[in-house]
Amino acid sequence: MATNEAIKNQLANQNKNSVANKEVKPEQTLNALLKRMGPEIQRALPKHMDADRIARIALTAVRTTPKLLECDQTSFLAAIMQSAQLGVEPNTGLGQAYLIPYGKQVQFQLGYKGLIDLAVRSGQYKAIYAHEVYEDDEFEFSYGLVKDLVHKPAAIPTGEPIGYYAVYHLQNGGYDFVYWTRERIDHHAKKFSQAVQKGWTSPWKTNYDAMAKKTVLKEVLKYAPKSIELQKTVEADSTIKTELSQDMSDVIDVTDYTVMDDPETTEPEVTEQKKEEKPKKPSAHEQTLV
Repeated sequence: MATNEAIKNQLANQNKNSVANKEVKPEQTLNALLKRMGPEIQRALPKHMDADRIARIALTAVRTTPKLLECDQTSFLAAIMQSAQLGVEPNTGLGQAYLIPYGKQVQFQLGYKGLIDLAVRSGQYKAIYAHEVYEDDEFEFSYGLVKDLVHKPAAIPTGEPIGYYAVYHLQNGGYDFVYWTRERIDHHAKKFSQAVQKGWTSPWKTNYDAMAKKTVLKEVLKYAPKSIELQKTVEADSTIKTELSQDMSDVIDVTDYTVMDDPETTEPEVTEQKKEEKPKKPSAHEQTLV
């Protein structure tokens, strides 16, 4: 694709200029690259976005997560493009999405709030939400031919949540829910998060609730009617891409094939660190749960 070749050429020239002028700050270099690449980036953007807006989003991201400046800038631009095409803004404090330094690459991650926003935007859902359950809450549920869930939160919850659930209501009146105990959430995290297995600092430690809610939301959406666009949204979560396209969902996720040489990352809220070594690739069914 012409866009990718142009980016590679710009990056090569940028590296030469950086060596010649060591006093140029990385943020200034990124800003210059985004301006030069404006026309190429614009070709891969949806109609409602422009290259100037992308540049502002990118600079906001690096100001909140400076380690992004140390990453491969092609993967950085690819992550920015994914957020633009999905219509979410990363690293802004809104909880919609995050750009994560993942070794020397940049990983795109949806936040649970972004997942909810995009589901509602699809027009199929009247409501979709996730909540934690505390021991003092009045809570009961049942599966079977008729599913039911009742949750009356305690006025002042005590202790840690004992479980999490996600619910959706369709425009046509249909609904469904999934409830997982904290033990099941922990089992999921230990099985699929290398950060948890290695004991690295990650949102499973710093923002457990957000990760747990995202997990049950993705689980309930497995069984929900989804448009092609929403399916692409779910599949975009936690991916690393090193090419640009007018449809970023067509670009291969290189997460399992990229050598990560720096496991230490500074992560915003809803993130997971991955393996340095290539993990055993999960099945398609398991991938939908991550």
